[in-house]
Amino acid sequence: MSSDAGALFLLPNTLGETPAEAVMPATALHRARSLDYFIAEDPRSARAFLKRIGYPTPLQQARIERLDHNTKPADVPALLEPVVKGADAGLLSEAGMPAIADPGAALVRLAHEKEIRVVPFSGPSSIFLALAASGLEGQRFAFHGYLPVKRPALQAAVKELERQSARLGQTQIFIETPYRNDATLSAMGRVLRDDTLVCVAVDLTLESEYVRTRRAAAWREDPLLLKNRPAVFLLLSSG
Repeated sequence: MSSDAGALFLLPNTLGETPAEAVMPATALHRARSLDYFIAEDPRSARAFLKRIGYPTPLQQARIERLDHNTKPADVPALLEPVVKGADAGLLSEAGMPAIADPGAALVRLAHEKEIRVVPFSGPSSIFLALAASGLEGQRFAFHGYLPVKRPALQAAVKELERQSARLGQTQIFIETPYRNDATLSAMGRVLRDDTLVCVAVDLTLESEYVRTRRAAAWREDPLLLKNRPAVFLLLSSG
């Protein structure tokens, strides 16, 4: 690693309007306030975050570059070039932890290839908060991101996750776009075995937080209306 290179700091973001001080360590907030170069999914949201945490200089003086799912792989090296030349940078997710279910992973991987120091800070991750609160298997688990949208493919994917859970003894975790949450929970109720455990974790870290683990049969008989609320789904089959 070149002694002239800067460092890439992985800065957690809040999962909603919860005050940053309630879910982020002081060291992460201090580092975020000290940087003047950021890489973020949405520069507008990044500026709002910096404003909420009391960024000490005028926001127009902060350089914020976009890295999202539409960023071409060929454009990623340019985002890291200031760090190669000695500037420190903060990688900021839209919500939660950078590079976990987040396009920032490509930037972090490139930083390692260039032997740039990568410094992660702890903060809220909906995936791990949901797993910890679910009471399901925490030694063996897998995260699958988003499942298919159309009902036949969605139901087939849910059933396959149940088979994997039974075979491997794993908790299976996935997320969905909030407006499709109700359809997803309904699909789980239709295809899962009655005794498969299902956890729904909603609005994590917010005042409206709700986490509940029940057997699939109970969700089918008494479904929860999620109403576009951010949710994480987990399932564990008894085999």
